[in-house]
Amino acid sequence: MINRNRNYDTSDLLRSERRGAYDRNVSVLQKLFVTLSATAVIMGLILIGIAIGKKDSGTALNEGAPSGAALIVGNISTPTPTVPYTIPEYLTDSDLAVARWGEFEPAQDPVPYEHVPVKGLYTGPASNLEDCFALAENSEINAFVIDLKEAEGVLFDTTNELALETSPVYGYYNLSEVCEQCHEHGIWVIGRIVCFKDPNLAAAYPERAIKDSAGNILYFNTEGGRAFLDPYNEDNWEYLIELAEEAVARGVDEIQFDYIRFPTGTTTTGNEPYYGQTGTVPEKTEAINRFIRTARVRIQDTLGVPLSCDVFGIVVTSDYDSAILGQDWSTIGLAGEDSVCPMIYPSHYAQGTMIGWVTFDKPDLYPYDVMVAVLSQGSTAWYQEGYCTVRPYVQAFTAYYLGEGNYLEYDYEAINDQIRAIQDLRLDEYILWNASVIYPEGNYGGNDG
Repeated sequence: MINRNRNYDTSDLLRSERRGAYDRNVSVLQKLFVTLSATAVIMGLILIGIAIGKKDSGTALNEGAPSGAALIVGNISTPTPTVPYTIPEYLTDSDLAVARWGEFEPAQDPVPYEHVPVKGLYTGPASNLEDCFALAENSEINAFVIDLKEAEGVLFDTTNELALETSPVYGYYNLSEVCEQCHEHGIWVIGRIVCFKDPNLAAAYPERAIKDSAGNILYFNTEGGRAFLDPYNEDNWEYLIELAEEAVARGVDEIQFDYIRFPTGTTTTGNEPYYGQTGTVPEKTEAINRFIRTARVRIQDTLGVPLSCDVFGIVVTSDYDSAILGQDWSTIGLAGEDSVCPMIYPSHYAQGTMIGWVTFDKPDLYPYDVMVAVLSQGSTAWYQEGYCTVRPYVQAFTAYYLGEGNYLEYDYEAINDQIRAIQDLRLDEYILWNASVIYPEGNYGGNDG
């Protein structure tokens, strides 16, 4: 048996604090030098301001530079000289990927954005908002995840033509009004889009679906016996990105892609998926990463809106499952997105699962231990230069379906135990998941709660 309150030694797994130190003790001579230098600079700026004032008003200093803070000289405002903002690319495409999708084109003039440390709640299609607002006002919660699109249709009042043509558009809420309401309460709005699990679009446009070698649409047993969109298909990418762009225009602060993966399990016919001739098809992980990079350019780099990506918790510890799903934990966080969100729910691990060197007889009984074990095993990925923020999803529901004796009542303590585990791994972001959008009262501060 695993002791629920067991303490792990995570010292070798914690990321180093990369904070530089500097000497704040400035000598008298240094202060005098700074004062004289500042005086010289001010005199120079005055002379520059006079010269600029004599120029044609259509000519600007640093023409073409992005707007930002300004130097005020008399009544003249001029842009502060800036260093061009660039984004390093940490992933490269294979020859097969280039042949399939062409050379990757990064943003020419990416828009800087500010990362927001998220401590969030999943709220479905903007459900139970008043209770969620009340919880946020008395806790660490500062963000809501709102469903924009699910597998069965679009949930907000979209105007996207393809969505209106191929899917039920439920229009459960007015997205602009919900965003405004959230912002009035100081809540960061994350719009969740289910991506490649879209049986309606797959049925309407068979060429976009996963098929067998004979061209027949495949239906997957573990995906509800439904069809699945082909993650290699760029038309599918475009549709999802356009939905995201519309949501941003309506006030969403962050886009979160879910089901950015290939289907699991067998097909109803037993036939295998066919993505192209052997030797011409990039790895599944390349398809997923290339989609994320493409979306990042359009959403994050162009609009200045963060992009986050959900992944199965199992891929953090299992290379076998990563290859099937196309979600490679070691590289998916290097696609340049703002954050990656592994769904590490103890109830989703089978009885007797070994994580690291620990065997969990009934994983759902050990919320702290499972979270620590999974994140510990996967921590080497985010040590890499360029790896994005890791923001785990936290189980905030009780898995009654596991049967008596196999599940734990996920009250505030059990939920907060998972947050403590996240903090003990030197991470500080999380999202609570409960499909019914009912959360117990509490601070959700982890070790401080």
